[in-house]
Amino acid sequence: MKTFSEVYAALRRKNRGQYGLLAGCCFFSVLLITAYACMMRSPTILTILPEGGDSRKQVVMVFVLAVLGCAVFTTYAAGLFFRQKSRATGVFLALGASRGQLRRELVKELTLIAFGSCAAGAALGAPLAWAVWQGFRTFLVDSQEMPLSFDPQAYLLALAFSAYVVVMLFTLAARFIRRTNIIDIVQESHKSEPIRTVPRWYGPAGILLMLLGAVLGYMMPTFFVKVLHWYASGAVDALFYLPALAGLYMVLLHTVVNGWRRGANRYKHIISVSMMKFQGRQTVRNMLVMTLLIAGAYFASFYAPMLSTSSENAYAARPIDYEYHWRADQSLPQRDEVQALAEETNVEITSWAQQGAAVLGKDGTYSIETDTGFGTTYTTAYAKLLHGATFFSESAYNALTGQDVDIPAGACANILDDEGGSGYLSGGDATHLTNMATGAELDVTPIEPLRYTMLLGCYVLDDIDYAVLTEGLTDVWREEYVFFNVTDVENSYPFAKALFDEIVDRSGPEVEVGDYYDDVAAALAAQAGEVYDYSPEAAASRGLFTPEYSDRDSSGFRNYWKYMPQFRILDQNDFVTTMAVFLMLFIFIAIVCFAAVIVIAFTRCMTIALVNARVYDDLRHLGASNGYLFRSVRGQISRVFLVPALVGTGLIWIFYMMIMYFNGDPLGFTRSELAGMGACLIVVAAVSALLYLVYRVTRKSVCRALHIHS
Repeated sequence: MKTFSEVYAALRRKNRGQYGLLAGCCFFSVLLITAYACMMRSPTILTILPEGGDSRKQVVMVFVLAVLGCAVFTTYAAGLFFRQKSRATGVFLALGASRGQLRRELVKELTLIAFGSCAAGAALGAPLAWAVWQGFRTFLVDSQEMPLSFDPQAYLLALAFSAYVVVMLFTLAARFIRRTNIIDIVQESHKSEPIRTVPRWYGPAGILLMLLGAVLGYMMPTFFVKVLHWYASGAVDALFYLPALAGLYMVLLHTVVNGWRRGANRYKHIISVSMMKFQGRQTVRNMLVMTLLIAGAYFASFYAPMLSTSSENAYAARPIDYEYHWRADQSLPQRDEVQALAEETNVEITSWAQQGAAVLGKDGTYSIETDTGFGTTYTTAYAKLLHGATFFSESAYNALTGQDVDIPAGACANILDDEGGSGYLSGGDATHLTNMATGAELDVTPIEPLRYTMLLGCYVLDDIDYAVLTEGLTDVWREEYVFFNVTDVENSYPFAKALFDEIVDRSGPEVEVGDYYDDVAAALAAQAGEVYDYSPEAAASRGLFTPEYSDRDSSGFRNYWKYMPQFRILDQNDFVTTMAVFLMLFIFIAIVCFAAVIVIAFTRCMTIALVNARVYDDLRHLGASNGYLFRSVRGQISRVFLVPALVGTGLIWIFYMMIMYFNGDPLGFTRSELAGMGACLIVVAAVSALLYLVYRVTRKSVCRALHIHS
């Protein structure tokens, strides 16, 4: 070796593990972010997730957590890399090497690591997403909406994260080279990052702050909208979660420095606890990242069991096997045609109820929005004729539902679900009604709502009031509802599918609209010479799903067509294929986040072997038994795994329970929600078992690196 570069290269070969760790961390982080971004921005996904909907917001929220987690992870890996290089760098400086020589060699290394690992991660991100998605299609479920396509613009997010990694590496390198004190550089790798004394009240106070932040973060957006009439930006809403983040940090600090044991037992694990303290800052950072990623992963993984369980319970709770309705100007199957189709498919119809309903205009309040520098504010105004709803006479309602309600003259009852909730899906109380064909009007008094999920959002009037107000209505403003049961619903799927196809085939283009379409609002817009915001053309331009009869088996059509029938067996059997994209997307997100947790935990634990190797060797020479050394390693590794798992799981579980409790009106838990949370507990148990398995593998790897028998 005759040149400085050759000496530097020889040293690099000897310490290839340091370079491999840094390159691997950068590669893995960019790989995960690229795969997530490709999925999140895929046209396949965006077509299904409604613009501004909760599902899309959840996807973005977990993506932000993943970005923050991977950013902290790569920064930690880079910091560890430079700490490990400090001794060799200090020796080179002491032997007369110039900073320019070191800078040139370091730039060569980082250029290769940064651009190589980022380029490889970005290049393989889309294939990884495609491979996982194809695995879902092959082994779980496939549907006509599942073919995956990517938007090239998704790579802008991957490029932005890669740019962060590159800039971060070169910034830390520049700061590393600028250091002037050679002794400090030489001793850098031996310096610890201990945490100062942490009061014991940090633990309880941190728990209280986490609970406070969860409550404030969830409740304040509603407070802004309902009380202050202000649509605050997402950044403002996110500020109220900061107490939870601060509380989480305090809990982790308390756990690392003090632990939760009191009395004499605190000295039982003094070696492992002291090692954790002397690397406290790094440990807490890693735990914080892991906790956030575990919480985000569980939040995504709860989507599938909650949706599946609640839907299954809802289908089973329906009192009617088959329901369909249509606008009266449409020529849909009548009773004799349905009976003939049932006989062809060996299905016996046991009951039949058919009643008419009317679409009437109703009053309501609307928002007048004003854009400001702090978001959008609004005021409300009242209109006697604002939108429409479906109205039944009391006799028609009783005939369909089997109930016996008596609506007083001049009264109007709203229909909620079977548990008296889902008021947000109804039009609220109605006090002024309008016949859209004749212009006749009627003032009514709201009374206690009725309960019948299958007619959620409709209204019921007194028979005489209904007859007077609906006189002169044309077929465009009338609807027909059919309820019927069959003897063996579980074996009636061929009949259900055939009847569904017949209904779609005989529906005209004028009713090829989404459930957001309001006939009354459309008529008012036409009278005013304006474009209706929810017409098929306008809705499509705004990113809303627009049903098409040719896509009748798609999740969008099944979920959003205004006249979609409710066939119990059809909904049950086609649930997985109908909701496949939703379910698989959130499963994919959970897999990405849990994979990041596993890699971060494994990397952090392996650094224990690297950083504390001399300590364990000294303990061995002082007479420490193999069992003692094993218990010490186990104490450290178990904290790295156990604390984030417990805190992250507990935090998201409490938050999810709070969402379920406040989600309905009245407040509380429904039977479906309780069943869904039970299914989520099974997910928690399965993931906990997986993390425990990874913990055992990691512990064995660390012990092998430290020459400790496990």
